[in-house]
Amino acid sequence: MEERTENYPKESRKRIIDTYNINNGITNQAFTLDDITECNGNRIDPNSISKETTERTQWGNDKEFLMSCIAMSVGLGNIWRFPFTAYENGGGAFLIPYIIILIVIGKPFYLLEMILGQFSSRSAIKIWEIAPAFKGIGIAQFLTLLALTSYYCSLMALTLFYLVASFQSELPWGKCKKEWGEYCVNSLKENNTEVTLNGTSLSNVTYLSSAELYFYKEVLREKDNIEDGIGLPDWRLTICLFISWLCIFVIVVRGIKSSGKAAYFTAIFPYVVMLILLIRAVTLNGSANGILYFITPDWNKLWTSSIWYNAVGQCFFSLTVCFGAVVMFASHNKIDHNIYRDAMVVTTLDTFTSFLAGCTIFGILGNLSYELDAKDIGTVVRGGTGLAFISYPETIVKFDFLPQFFAVVFFVMIFVLGIGSEVGLTSSIISIINDQFPNWKHWHIAAGTCFLEFLIGLLYVTPGGQYMVTFIDYYATSFLAFIPAIFEMIAVSWCYGINNFLDDVEFMLNRRLSIFWKVCWSFLTPAIITVIFIYNMINLELLTYNGFNYPDVAYVIGWILFSIAVLQIPLWILIAIFRKRHLPFFEMISQPFRPSKYWCPMNNEMKIKWLEFKEHRRKIKEDKIENGSENIFYKLFKSVTCR
Repeated sequence: MEERTENYPKESRKRIIDTYNINNGITNQAFTLDDITECNGNRIDPNSISKETTERTQWGNDKEFLMSCIAMSVGLGNIWRFPFTAYENGGGAFLIPYIIILIVIGKPFYLLEMILGQFSSRSAIKIWEIAPAFKGIGIAQFLTLLALTSYYCSLMALTLFYLVASFQSELPWGKCKKEWGEYCVNSLKENNTEVTLNGTSLSNVTYLSSAELYFYKEVLREKDNIEDGIGLPDWRLTICLFISWLCIFVIVVRGIKSSGKAAYFTAIFPYVVMLILLIRAVTLNGSANGILYFITPDWNKLWTSSIWYNAVGQCFFSLTVCFGAVVMFASHNKIDHNIYRDAMVVTTLDTFTSFLAGCTIFGILGNLSYELDAKDIGTVVRGGTGLAFISYPETIVKFDFLPQFFAVVFFVMIFVLGIGSEVGLTSSIISIINDQFPNWKHWHIAAGTCFLEFLIGLLYVTPGGQYMVTFIDYYATSFLAFIPAIFEMIAVSWCYGINNFLDDVEFMLNRRLSIFWKVCWSFLTPAIITVIFIYNMINLELLTYNGFNYPDVAYVIGWILFSIAVLQIPLWILIAIFRKRHLPFFEMISQPFRPSKYWCPMNNEMKIKWLEFKEHRRKIKEDKIENGSENIFYKLFKSVTCR
């Protein structure tokens, strides 16, 4: 930093610092044409920059930030969502669109959110000082966070239930109970391999495994439908849910000081377990067939539009972008931290983990198919919670050597993965509230957030809980993420200006990002997301759960929830314009889309250096214009992207 700022003209640096000190950086907002010209790093009035003195808590070291990002991004989505999504979309063929989407959408979004957080040292709502009219994006993401965090922890409660059950002398899902009916088949390895897991025997009678019936009848105690309501919370799952939230609270109560230390364990331990399970998986009979089934491409599906839509959905879910969590973590960095390196490491490692988990899980499913003498491995594959709580336990119970040990190890891994992601999501909510109400005590906000989410989570531990998980996941998280993502790109690249943004990145990292990032942020990424979202809307189908339709009123409620979040964006645009009603019409419309005085580094010393840097960049661009070194194509591109 110091070497860079000394290269600026002394008279320019002195004039900026003197003006900044005289006016205290907060009083003079009366701009003149001599003070400021808006567009891509031109003159900025130093008196319009806020002198906010609050310093943000920073990570203990760079490794804590990296480990926290890994723990948050590498979660349950890698273990059960990616393998099943890949299987449904052509196996190995899915890796091609997924890697392409990762490069042109996943990596650009992850890096963009890291930059926004690190430069401003603010959370998902406060960062929209970059373009105050788009504050609704942050609020929409906050509402999405509330929904995602509440049901995510309910999956941890199920995991905890299975973990406790795994300590019994005999795994309880291994044998049938009389009350489960006569068509139950023991999952424990016996002489009944003529019956498939969820298929039919030679007499064409449908059988269900004890592992499947244990999940639905013993753990969930699930209802056949929710026409008459979802029922009351199950006391056993309620206790598991409470313990899960208690673990989260203990980690987040002291902010990043405690969560950063915990991240070493939550990031590294799952890889140790996955390696153990992979070694065990490849030694099982039939595992090679399962892995080949996973990676063998179905090239016909590569040309269908659904595979690209699912690739984007998986990328968003896996990397946890567009929810505000990445912004929050990066906001606790030093302004010159090398986030470019970290973004590349996390996004690449996340993809590697998904592939590793896919090979492990399909190796185990290959063994399950072998044990059941199933000709098609697809008959033993389930998606979502079924993969973790039916197919996996179904296989583990058949292990000849210490099935209880592998069950405990597996469910501890799932629980730790859930902790890592849930800590990031919950911390984001706490950070947003703390930024809005800085006088509130952190531990009060943490306790209130965890308790509120626990109360909401009671919906998911009822007999109709999995209906609610599927419902909320569809309307309030997965489907909703696309719209804020599109507007986020527009706000940064077109309202603030892509060149302005790249200047800020250069100030932080002391390097200019390549044209690739400029093209992605300005055109490619928002265009692809928009096309995929429109495709999804055109081909929209009614949501179902295990083949059952929801009551009509549920669909109405779902669209209301969706609309409440989405309408935050136009609502806050109108509010921002209304607040400028005292200005002339053009200024009233345009000013809310310009950065406010608070869009600057939070540290006062960095503010002054940033002003120096922006002035230096403006001088360089003015010299280029005077010397005619800017060609017509550059001027055209700049005129399009300066806003």
